[in-house]
Amino acid sequence: MTGIRLTAPAPGWAIDADVVVVGSGVAGLTAALRCAAAGLDTVVVTKARLDDGSTRWAQGGIAAALGEGDTPEQHLDDTLVAGAGLCDEEAVRTLVTEGPDAVRRLIGTGAHFDTTDGGDIALTREGGHHRRRIAHAGGDATGAEISRALVAAVREAALHTIENALVLDLLTDAEGRTAGVSLHVMGEGQHDGVGAVRAPSVVLATGGMGQVFSATTNPSVSTGDGVALALRAGAEVSDLEFVQFHPTVLFLGADSEGQQPLVSEAVRGEGAHLVDADGVRFMTGQHELAELAPRDIVAKGITRRMHEKGAEHMYLDARHFGAAMWEQRFPTILAACRSHGIDPVTEPVPVAPAAHYASGGVRTDLRGRTTVPGLYACGEVACTGVHGANRLASNSLLEGLVFAERIAADIAETRPPRTEPAAVADAGEPVALPAPEARTAIQRAMTRGAGVLRSADSLAAAAAELEALHREAAADAEAGGTGGTGGSGAKAVVPGVDAWEVANLLLVSRVLVAAARDREETRGCHWREDRPDRDDAHGRRHLVVRIAPDRTPVVHRTETAAFPPVRPSD
Repeated sequence: MTGIRLTAPAPGWAIDADVVVVGSGVAGLTAALRCAAAGLDTVVVTKARLDDGSTRWAQGGIAAALGEGDTPEQHLDDTLVAGAGLCDEEAVRTLVTEGPDAVRRLIGTGAHFDTTDGGDIALTREGGHHRRRIAHAGGDATGAEISRALVAAVREAALHTIENALVLDLLTDAEGRTAGVSLHVMGEGQHDGVGAVRAPSVVLATGGMGQVFSATTNPSVSTGDGVALALRAGAEVSDLEFVQFHPTVLFLGADSEGQQPLVSEAVRGEGAHLVDADGVRFMTGQHELAELAPRDIVAKGITRRMHEKGAEHMYLDARHFGAAMWEQRFPTILAACRSHGIDPVTEPVPVAPAAHYASGGVRTDLRGRTTVPGLYACGEVACTGVHGANRLASNSLLEGLVFAERIAADIAETRPPRTEPAAVADAGEPVALPAPEARTAIQRAMTRGAGVLRSADSLAAAAAELEALHREAAADAEAGGTGGTGGSGAKAVVPGVDAWEVANLLLVSRVLVAAARDREETRGCHWREDRPDRDDAHGRRHLVVRIAPDRTPVVHRTETAAFPPVRPSD
């Protein structure tokens, strides 16, 4: 254990369960439903409402070998290529072979996918896929439909849910094994203030960390809470340097910050072209799949062209679709564009890359187990080895499904006994809380130094800015507060949601930058301008990071491209 925890009041209330699932996206709700079906007393904790996570924002779809002539082996090949030499092949094989049946079970849960006139599931293509294997719903509202179906199933099953609750830290027993979580209910839930769910199995399904950057497709709740909790609990994270920047995000201006509207890859899958201001298609000739190359290649192609032209964005041209196709196939995107004064039916759409997906996260095995006994992770918060250095389009929803089911099966099989959590005071000294205003400083430092384009100098500058914020918070705490406002010590930071989120963002950012500085090559979505080539001799290794008791990130490079076991006895 690290002896690190957030500064927070002691839990004032507690409930007991067999399993607590943190997060209500496709991964979390699937795990919760399967655990409950196995007879386990299951509690779902979610940061906003049940349907407010990243899943409902997913436009494109879910990838699986469901079409005629397609096979799991072909899906595996495309995934390995996109992952740039760092995928765990056994994890990918698990994903693609168990994926089709997992999708069918999702349909059995109540999810309705778009179908052809003949009644088959309608399939499209996205970047990196050589076949049509993306199932979609509502044209471009796949995530919303999956979320609707799973939330309805959770409510029908009458699962115990705690909404509007920010998870704080892992609770452990005297042996260091998981014993639940502490959490803070934000005003509208079933409990007030800080409390605890005591359970021997904790499933992290908290989604992404896109809010560490100024512009992202992620919702405001995606502040890396699960990764930060796991790090404080002593868990290992891996591949955090591989942040996927979605190539085509609606450009709202150079100063736009926060969540930005996504223009799904499926638009390119249906034949849209990337062009510059002169109407020139610049991806042709750069890759055999042109606009449908893997996302890292398209994001780099757009960024390069922006630099060449001195432009802030490029364009996605789908005027040839016509009004009927836009309205039927992409109604969500059409509405988003028109709400910002752009009509894709009559004009090209301005687009630029923005932070989208964390390919890395809390390191797990094929059963979703982390390096902390009793702590599991699935979905975007996890690093299963499936995505490698760059996630293949629409593999994320499938990963959430497949590995959530595996976690539920493991918990149902082992059924660990409930134990008493150790006193919170025994967990060590609490971490100093940065001022809530530091959020913008963190995001801008990360965007400047660890965005699409990275270099030793830019990463060093980001690291220095982040360490300064870390030291300021510690200095102010030592001067008598719990944090500070820029090192003055004049105003103590009051523990609360804003300060806790910023503490999580700062911790995750420091670890991400530490890994990015260590990876001195370009691979997948990690693009080092000063190291433009892939270095398979030294780079086909995973960077595993943990936090030392003194709060510093410790980076370890694996000896091979394979992950070490999460348990010494494995």
